[in-house]
Amino acid sequence: MGDSTVLLVYARGGPPPSDAIPKAAAATDRLHLLLLDPLPLPAVAPAARCCASITDLTAARPEPGELIDRIVALARRTAADAVLTFSEFALLAVAEAAERLGLRGPGPGAARARSKRLMRRTWADAGLPVPRFRYVDSLTDLERAWAELDPPVLLKSAWGAGSIGQTVLEQRAQLAVAWHHMLGALTAARARSMSELKAGEAGHELIAEELIPATTESWYDRSGYGDYLSVEGMVVDGAYHPVCVTGRLPTVPDFTELGNMAPCVLPEPLQHTVSELSRRAVDALGLGTCGTHTEIKLMADRRLCLLETAARFGGLLLTQQIEAIHGVDLVGALTRAHLGQDSGLPDGLLTGPGRCAAGSVNVLATDSRGRPWTTRPLFLPEAVDWDRLLSPGSGIRVAPDFTVPSGTVMHRYRTGHGSLNLAGVLLLTAPTPQVLLRDSYAVLNGLEEALAGAALAHG
Repeated sequence: MGDSTVLLVYARGGPPPSDAIPKAAAATDRLHLLLLDPLPLPAVAPAARCCASITDLTAARPEPGELIDRIVALARRTAADAVLTFSEFALLAVAEAAERLGLRGPGPGAARARSKRLMRRTWADAGLPVPRFRYVDSLTDLERAWAELDPPVLLKSAWGAGSIGQTVLEQRAQLAVAWHHMLGALTAARARSMSELKAGEAGHELIAEELIPATTESWYDRSGYGDYLSVEGMVVDGAYHPVCVTGRLPTVPDFTELGNMAPCVLPEPLQHTVSELSRRAVDALGLGTCGTHTEIKLMADRRLCLLETAARFGGLLLTQQIEAIHGVDLVGALTRAHLGQDSGLPDGLLTGPGRCAAGSVNVLATDSRGRPWTTRPLFLPEAVDWDRLLSPGSGIRVAPDFTVPSGTVMHRYRTGHGSLNLAGVLLLTAPTPQVLLRDSYAVLNGLEEALAGAALAHG
């Protein structure tokens, strides 16, 4: 390993910090931590144990113009050999800080992987498959986009994450309401520290695009999977390394994610087809060294259309799932890559069955079809009889970094608020992908009743 020092910048989003911080620390001699948001409680003790220092800026987070200066100053003071983040919202600031310091990082291409406007334009210019789109900065722009695009039209933030504020427009009469809904959702996101830290007012930039005619036909030989996939990987010194393809559960209106399924059950040739498009997409963005998470829509006749690429790993439990299934520690690999060491990534795309099947199921007050719960039970996972929902040999646990405290009243599901509806995340493991799919639906469709029973048992 040699003598190495890493500065890790923490903000909301990304893998669970209680897992990621110790893994990053294990890949270097000294890990210094800069907090832009408070750590979730389960991560506080692990961070204290494995970090050489913790600098807390949460009480007075720097303004966008000052943030990069503060990161650079701390990196110099700690003699950091690498500075990195796992957060979508801190990515641009950390990328620019690394550039100033002459260290490895995502590079100037990070902006193209962060702004959906730049991303769509880059891919369109490169001849890659993307939906028709228009930039939207005002209600007048939205009305013009409606006239130029074929409905239904999706309105979303160019800098957002987690489907927050997204709205599907099917009639012109919806435009004004959708515009104000979007502004309200973005305000709520900022209040929850789920907004861009560097771009300032650019956070109000929106984009309207035609809906992709997605379908699982010609891809899956069974129902139950979502009509999109993601490819998890890394870029190391400009070279893209796809690691594996991850399946998805269907989304609920308006494109709120229910969870993901791994390993991917598509035949190996189809996984390579998906991975090759992700390679073209990532290469077009011109990234340096970073994690990648590329989402791709499935279409009829085995066609594909790009959704987005992030210059960071997929959030929530994806890195933990990949390690459980394939034995690959992506957090450690990225830390080593930033230090110029051998990342230890696999030689090619992992398409096999792996050690087990693992999925994340999002705790939302809705069933698998997007029908909101009719009650507001207490979230009491420790009192749920999980054996009644799961198959023999399957397991489930709460991801504490992302989950409300036990006893919290479940809030109502609000369409168009995306991950702001999230009350928690559950990690499911199963002997096979088929059992995992069955159990995921059992949890999604049975959790409301199970929580009601848990409340009675809890007294």
